[in-house]
Amino acid sequence: MVRRFQKFDIYLFFILILSAILNIYNIWKDDTVNAYYTAAVTSMMQSWHNFFFASFDPAGYVTVDKPPLAFWLQTISAKIFGLHGWSVILPQALAGIGSVYLIYRLVKPTFGQAAARLAALIMACTPIAVAVSRTNNIDSLLVFILLLATAMMFKAVKQQKVLWAIASFAMIGVGFNTKMLQAYMIVPALILFYIIAYRTTWKKKLLSLMISMIVLLGVSASWSIAVDLTSKDNRPYMGSSQSNSALELAFGYNGLQRLTGQQSGGGGGMSGGSSEGQGQPPSQQGEQQNDNDSSTMPQPPSNGNQSSSDSSDQSSGQTQPSMQGPPSSANGSTASEMPSGGDGGDGGSPPNGGGGKMGSGSGMFGTGTKGPLRLFQSELSDQISWLLPFAIFGAIGIFFSTAFERRRLNTKQKETLFWLAWLIPVAAFFSVAGFFHHYYLIMLAPPIAVLAGAGWVSMTQLFQTATGFKKWLLPTAIIVTTAFEIFILSTFTSTIGLGLSIAVGVIGVGTTLALLLIKGKEKLKQLMSLIAILGMLIAPLYWASTPLLYGGNSMLPEAGPQLATSSGSMSSQVNEKLISYLEKNNTGEEFLFGTTDATTASPYIIKTGKAVMALGGFSGSDNILTLSEFKQLVKDGKIKYFYLSEMRGGSSDILSWIQKNGKEVSASKWQNSTTSKTNQQTGSSDSQQSEQNNQSNGRMGGTESGTLYELSVD
Repeated sequence: MVRRFQKFDIYLFFILILSAILNIYNIWKDDTVNAYYTAAVTSMMQSWHNFFFASFDPAGYVTVDKPPLAFWLQTISAKIFGLHGWSVILPQALAGIGSVYLIYRLVKPTFGQAAARLAALIMACTPIAVAVSRTNNIDSLLVFILLLATAMMFKAVKQQKVLWAIASFAMIGVGFNTKMLQAYMIVPALILFYIIAYRTTWKKKLLSLMISMIVLLGVSASWSIAVDLTSKDNRPYMGSSQSNSALELAFGYNGLQRLTGQQSGGGGGMSGGSSEGQGQPPSQQGEQQNDNDSSTMPQPPSNGNQSSSDSSDQSSGQTQPSMQGPPSSANGSTASEMPSGGDGGDGGSPPNGGGGKMGSGSGMFGTGTKGPLRLFQSELSDQISWLLPFAIFGAIGIFFSTAFERRRLNTKQKETLFWLAWLIPVAAFFSVAGFFHHYYLIMLAPPIAVLAGAGWVSMTQLFQTATGFKKWLLPTAIIVTTAFEIFILSTFTSTIGLGLSIAVGVIGVGTTLALLLIKGKEKLKQLMSLIAILGMLIAPLYWASTPLLYGGNSMLPEAGPQLATSSGSMSSQVNEKLISYLEKNNTGEEFLFGTTDATTASPYIIKTGKAVMALGGFSGSDNILTLSEFKQLVKDGKIKYFYLSEMRGGSSDILSWIQKNGKEVSASKWQNSTTSKTNQQTGSSDSQQSEQNNQSNGRMGGTESGTLYELSVD
């Protein structure tokens, strides 16, 4: 017992406590989080059928646009604790904490305890990792799964047991069923590490890799094949696919299109046709497709109105989309003008760019200009790149801190190559990709944390013992990283002032001068080196704490002080009078009502637990039903009411038929001047909300009206 207590690392304990605070504190203030995913959890809780297929709605009409594993965990959590915002966030928050612990366990055996502590601390303080872990977006869980796969591969090499290597690739397959091809981004690193580190003949290595690849593909495709082999009449439509196929969704919409930026969505219209671009104005057809996230889609019928101050904060450059009234966007574009492709519940982007400060940035969704220095541009750097320069110098330091063993790579060098093989291809993807969101950058967090933490130990040792350029690696890394952090902070001078920049600069320059001027006194030099690396963590730690302090954006997770000067989040509302009217007049119909898209339907599914038809899937562009099929549903008594935004009218045969043949329900029967909040996150005061409600004047939504139709077929 005493020996076990002696092995307990008190520093790791406090790092995990810090991670827990950053990832969990205040998540109970977020009621519905990313409502698209929470609606799916609501539906999945109601039947095994919905659970297996990850159905967006209780009727099993259409799925979400991702595989189900993460939502299975969220559903289990909601079953245990009840359906709350925090209960669907909890699996991701725990995964974020687990990733910090795994980083420590992966680094310690080879690089030592000091390196492990620093790597874990850097991971815990990575801004975008914290921001994502505080939502029900699935990237945090994916990173945890990839780190589990890494731990298995490291164990395979250390124990020389091929079964652990096969298990590692099987775990990547689990990652595929979390977020499809994004999980494959570290496969080259695993293959490289197995080849250079596993001690056996080339013949056995190749055979083991072949078996591993078969297992990888088998586990990856298991759910998709099961879905595609199920009769289409007995399962939901595969949301955001063009051919109602899970495999096509994986390799097209969630695959190659991410790199090219060409987003085709679910088929381009709700008319039941298959022509590309159908249902869009001529100016949109054939053009590059944007993301179809909730933040740009039509909004739920309600009586609240997002104030202009909430929609766009000019002082911070933040653009926030209105979540109040269908179907207005942040820049005033109507829903019928919205591009139809995109990323579904992943979170899209306001037309002016990404959420938050990135709204005024360059590139698609404010992700900067393509090129080798993209991660160092202001649009992305504050989310992930604070210690990237230090990690690069650290990798060099690791290679030169130990001698080659008989002209072969030693263990430290082999593992460093693994982390570089994770870092470089993923960084290359983000440097050239046409379509991604800022929170995808969490994929870079583990290699940066490891190379910076382990690199600090190696460079400190070289500074104390080496000569020539090796000795200069540490002071150079400190100065370059300090300068880069000041560059990042300079973008936010108007928001946070100069104090943080001055503090970072003083610590960086001061510790560097101390290292160079102190003669002898190796312990003092080591202390100065430690102060330097901890000083570099001050700014990212503050950034990581901003979603906790100011409230985050669950649709488009990000971190940064701009959250303090804007709503930072979005508010979805439901019209209680509308719900009352629909429930009172329901005569056994399967759907409470229908609407064009999942964003409009989501809060009503969460509020009532009843089926609401998102006719065209997430963005309204999926070709799920033909006109004749829709009319048959009406005739069979499955749907009686349909809400149609005026700005969406006429965009498909079905919507045109609804307008022509549906009976308009008097607005006085279902409209009200007050609303019930289903998602009030931090960052919007009660007075702001009251003002929003007062501005609505009884309309369906905040910025324009819609019509409720009663449907019938003679």
